[in-house]
Amino acid sequence: MAVGDFPGRWRPNAELAVPLFEQLRRRILELVESGSLEVGAKLPSVRALAEELGVAPHTVARAYRELEEAGVLATAGRAGTTVAPRDQRDSELAAAAAAFAGAAAARGCSLEEAVALVTAAYARERPQAG
Repeated sequence: MAVGDFPGRWRPNAELAVPLFEQLRRRILELVESGSLEVGAKLPSVRALAEELGVAPHTVARAYRELEEAGVLATAGRAGTTVAPRDQRDSELAAAAAAFAGAAAARGCSLEEAVALVTAAYARERPQAG
């Protein structure tokens, strides 16, 4: 997918129980993880994407903000929003994982228990779309 094609034919579905911003967040994340949106790819402005998708600007802004907080996107003011380098995200996630592993080990948690806790937390953060 060329960046100019984003979001292509995809549109959020108001009939789903999943909020529109979350549908957009997941879609962008899927495209980044699959490599369809490459590192450095510039995303449309909040207003332009909101208009194209037929959603409120705050819907796009929230999706972008959450992806920025997760290290997936980087926003540089008027320069726009781009896909962030994975090494930055990976190093941040590795640090978070190390902190969790240290806390779990210090409390006598087995690897299996720690993985179960992470799995449950991940399921709460990324429920399946209906």
